[in-house]
Amino acid sequence: MSVYLYRWGKFAFRRKWIVLPVWLLLFVLLGSVGFSLSKPMSNDFSMPELPSARANEILDKHFPGASEQFSFDAVSGTYVIGAPEGEKLTDPANRAAIDAFIAKLNGLDIVATDPDKPLTSPVVMAEKMGCLDNPDPGTCSGAPLNVLNETAPDTVGVITVPFDIATVTDVTDADRDAAFDIGAEARNAGLTVEVSGSIAMKQEQPSGKSELIGMAVALVVMVVAFGAIVAAVVPIVTAIVGLGAATSLIMLGTSVIEVPSFTTFLASMIGIALSIDYALFIVSRYKHELAVQDSAEEAAGTALGTAGSAVVFAGLTVIIALGALGIVGVEFLTFMGLGGAIAAGFAVLTAVTLMPALMGAFGKSLFKPKLPLVAQNDPEDDSTVTVGQRFGRLIGKGPWIALVISIGALAALAAPAINLNLGLPGEDSMPTTSTIRKAYDLRTEGFGEGSNGVLMVVADLSGTPEGERDDAVGALRAKLASYEGMDYVTEPQWNENKQGVMLNGVPKSGPNNQDTKDLVAEARGAESELNAQYGMSYGITGTTAIYADVDHVLLSKILPYLAIVAGAAFVLLILVFRSILVPLTAALGFLLSMAATFGATVLIFQEGAFGLIEDPQPLVSFMPIMLIGLVFGLAMDYQVFLVTRMREEFVHGKSPKDAMVSGYHHGARVVTAAAIIMISVFGSFIMESDVTAKSFGFALAVGVAIDAFVVRMVIVPALLVIMGKWSWWIPKWLDRILPDIDVEGAKLEELRAAKVDTEKQPVPVG
Repeated sequence: MSVYLYRWGKFAFRRKWIVLPVWLLLFVLLGSVGFSLSKPMSNDFSMPELPSARANEILDKHFPGASEQFSFDAVSGTYVIGAPEGEKLTDPANRAAIDAFIAKLNGLDIVATDPDKPLTSPVVMAEKMGCLDNPDPGTCSGAPLNVLNETAPDTVGVITVPFDIATVTDVTDADRDAAFDIGAEARNAGLTVEVSGSIAMKQEQPSGKSELIGMAVALVVMVVAFGAIVAAVVPIVTAIVGLGAATSLIMLGTSVIEVPSFTTFLASMIGIALSIDYALFIVSRYKHELAVQDSAEEAAGTALGTAGSAVVFAGLTVIIALGALGIVGVEFLTFMGLGGAIAAGFAVLTAVTLMPALMGAFGKSLFKPKLPLVAQNDPEDDSTVTVGQRFGRLIGKGPWIALVISIGALAALAAPAINLNLGLPGEDSMPTTSTIRKAYDLRTEGFGEGSNGVLMVVADLSGTPEGERDDAVGALRAKLASYEGMDYVTEPQWNENKQGVMLNGVPKSGPNNQDTKDLVAEARGAESELNAQYGMSYGITGTTAIYADVDHVLLSKILPYLAIVAGAAFVLLILVFRSILVPLTAALGFLLSMAATFGATVLIFQEGAFGLIEDPQPLVSFMPIMLIGLVFGLAMDYQVFLVTRMREEFVHGKSPKDAMVSGYHHGARVVTAAAIIMISVFGSFIMESDVTAKSFGFALAVGVAIDAFVVRMVIVPALLVIMGKWSWWIPKWLDRILPDIDVEGAKLEELRAAKVDTEKQPVPVG
């Protein structure tokens, strides 16, 4: 690999005015086509063969088409109306304002109302149910007005509205504005009118602020690392090109398939961080090679053959880890993984093709003028003593102390991960300033948090004798109501032939609360008993139940995926280091860093420790698996860039301890700079309004910090000293059969030696 990259590096350096225009043309072409043909992204987190899918089959059997309301593509909307403080919705003025609002709502062109059954005021509906005066909990529990609220009854009402829009992707900003603005007069009258549901859901795309912050920090870090401004700017250029091309390709994909909406956030994080990091590694090596090679072209070829080989391997680990998400068997995770892999692929592509051309365009002036006070010492110069070398010596003097302290600290940080609770982004995770979140909070205030997570229970009584059907449904309702987590169960709704029935179960806790998920599992567990007694089968569906099913599936996939990734790390590192114990320690260190990362994220975002998060929420369901894939790839980056140099020094005759210190001396600066860039890029996403992006950015930043600075730069070097020569042991039979991928660029030395020998041969005369 190193020889091919070496030759390509020299070609791209020499033919820069061919390579650069080709990249410019590709960038413009992808951008124009991708964004012109792009379509809105999807928020579909559904999966086949879930328990809720079986319930939907029962529902459609007896109530044809009823399950469409739970489709992620369905356009739904619920208006939540609140009375002014100290007043009730039943007061004459407020009642009149609601009636005027309902009249306008019935006339809205995007509302699919039946002229024979127009929308009705929640006050009028509660009145028809006989629930305004002395409401009966048995019959009024399902009233659209909070008549049973003990502290502030008749102050909050809800109206569920059908919209005449085919799918969520067809909803325009004008539709959202119209759905919200229809309540303007009611708001002017003093009422609170908020909207929830997909009609009000606006797809959050990266604001661009996070990317700018990350790039700004990266620029400062590279100025310090290189001691020159131009050299620091060039990796930013490759990052912009790589991210732009990857995003354009993803947007182009939306014209053919449904792409999950969070894919762009993920691609932005990966594309910026990896593009800058990989360019940093190559430029850093190019800086050293300029001082020892005969020409800038030779330096570029050598930099690409050495650091470029490591970049290709490191990028492949990220691509493999994200591509392996397809093994999990969850469609939206597969597409998100592919989106991340595309971003990683372009990061590698720009680093090994665009970067040498840019080096050719700038030549030796890439590092001129040299800034004072920064990057004074070249880490490749063995005559200087760097901070990395001093730290390496410190670890070498007390490896056991460094090891015990590091593992103890990570174990303590990992402890909160035991309480890991997962959930999918719902209305409760929306920004507190959004109308969706305000509707959620207002409904919680009026009806209880469980009213936001209603469970649809649907029963099939076709196998139940006709005379026993009422008793069967009564037994089902009583059983559901008996659970501690259930607030109440509504009256049954029968179909025409009385073979199917629907009931709504309202839990006491919110839709993403673990108690609600436990309630769903518990309620499903009673089916076998009721089936044996009455011949009745039933299922539980609805958005809350579907989300609970998805959470359960994703949680069950974490350990298998973690095992696959750790196993892949072990195999890949055997190829690189030609060792058994080094890959083993690398994989075990990765597991430790993952546990600590989960613990820190749970502590801050789920448990709200230190008050850093105003609104703690369960972690998004797909975060753990995505986090494993991403941090695995990055961990292998640092393992390769730092430890390959240690192995090289050991092979050249140094003792295990001296080889570790020397490798630390050569690689610590660039790995530290790369990690700081990663942390700043990922951490900048905490500035986003989307809570999923916040938690994802935090988790990735913490994961990189832990894995780079604790695992790769403390635990692994300490273990190399402790294990001594055994660190680099490999069975002879395995060494013979393993392919030589030459990440270290050893074949370049052979190539140069052969070239020198050829030049020394006498030229024949005549």
